[in-house]
Amino acid sequence: MRGLRALGLLALSVVSAPMLLAQSSLTYEQHMARGDSLTDALRPAEALEAFRAAYLANQSYDAMWQFARAQIDVAKQLGDDQRKLRDSLYGVAHLYAAAAVRADSLGVDGHFMFAQALGRLSRTKGGKERVRFAKQIYEGAARAIELDPEHDGAAHVLGAWHAEVMRLSGLAKFFAKTFLGGGFLGIASWDSSVVHLERAVQLKPDYLYHHLELAQVYLDLARYAEARRELEAVLELPPTSDVSDPEHQAEARRLVAEIREQT
Repeated sequence: MRGLRALGLLALSVVSAPMLLAQSSLTYEQHMARGDSLTDALRPAEALEAFRAAYLANQSYDAMWQFARAQIDVAKQLGDDQRKLRDSLYGVAHLYAAAAVRADSLGVDGHFMFAQALGRLSRTKGGKERVRFAKQIYEGAARAIELDPEHDGAAHVLGAWHAEVMRLSGLAKFFAKTFLGGGFLGIASWDSSVVHLERAVQLKPDYLYHHLELAQVYLDLARYAEARRELEAVLELPPTSDVSDPEHQAEARRLVAEIREQT
């Protein structure tokens, strides 16, 4: 735990000193409640600090995975010009999620945050590094689904995993099979990607990112009418619980224009 506590200090790079002073007299329960409220209000930097304070007060399973989630929410708002900080936040989120899994192996959210943090970090890397992460991402998401078959986030991660493996170059797959024993990548398929992402949409139809990711897979498969349907859903639905929804809608507009040019 001492190592995690030290790593958690990285998150302070997005938090101001006044926030720390304002929360110094709160209890663990108050920190957690404040973090939940700030998450719902789409204020991830402040939620991150609330959950960090909760973790320092009580190294609980809930504080660990919530702290990981807040770091992911902050990180995914950062662009390539802040890549070092973004990737560090994903990396630390992965470590706290792993600690949550060790604290409670039957906790769904620990496994989901583990897979999500590593999955998002993987997408910023090259093919060989993506291959190195692939098995852990798959196992984390699959375990979350095993524990809760109706977890839309885990279904999304599994669907994205299948798509990302299918998008890997032949060279990256050869590297995986030859040097990493990555034969398990052979289970990936476009059909499985579609099934899992359609399941995520079914479970949480108002979540924009589910529709966007499914649309991108439909585009990979040249299923343009279905892709357009999902993109229109992204544009018509109101932003909900994701700090990246404005970016998701901007990407949907770009892809709609791209479809018009191709069809």
